[in-house]
Amino acid sequence: MHILFTRPLEDCHEMILKFQSLGHEISHLPLINIEGLKYEGPNYSEFKGIIFTSANAIKFLDIRSIDKKLKCFCVGGATEKKARSAGFQNVFAAEGNVNNLKELVLQNFKTSEGKLLYISGEIISSDLDKDLISSGYIIERLINYRANTIEKYDEDFIEKLKLKMPEITYIYSQNSAINFLKVIKNYQLETLWMNTNLMCIGEKTSSILNEIKWKKIFLFNPGEEEFLLYKI
Repeated sequence: MHILFTRPLEDCHEMILKFQSLGHEISHLPLINIEGLKYEGPNYSEFKGIIFTSANAIKFLDIRSIDKKLKCFCVGGATEKKARSAGFQNVFAAEGNVNNLKELVLQNFKTSEGKLLYISGEIISSDLDKDLISSGYIIERLINYRANTIEKYDEDFIEKLKLKMPEITYIYSQNSAINFLKVIKNYQLETLWMNTNLMCIGEKTSSILNEIKWKKIFLFNPGEEEFLLYKI
């Protein structure tokens, strides 16, 4: 099967190797690159828990002054792995989406325990902090990275893609979906996806690409990529 991955290489390198080992043909078209931002670190001793909605939030965080025994809440397995490698010991992992992450916090962190620190990118798909505040939590959000769109692509790669379109394409964020739609239109690819299954994280992401005719659209959580292969 021909599969197109669209995340930055460092975020999907292991998955590319895994899928290649399963005999699949892989193409890679990164739609965004991740940039760390300067930020003013808070007084970390004020917080009793920390929330990460992506591995990038950990990657671009100076963790030297943070107590690694804090309750640490992660959106999914990849973020959990990054948190543990950074030294966090008391890690709770959701099943790859923010709604599950919210429930994980509600079940494992009492409002009376103290303040939560929420580390995220500039653009978020869900107002997790506002949802938790409405549930009685005291939470502070720290933004330490942004996703930048990639503007220019290898023309040879696009031409090869036209000759053999993927049977599966994975899209991981609204930012990526917006840029993917631009790529499709800029390179006149609108009519070539009728035999491609589009895999999107969340309805907000898939809705951006609804104007293109796909074979089928699936919603998934990170970590379910291989499982989706067997649903087609």
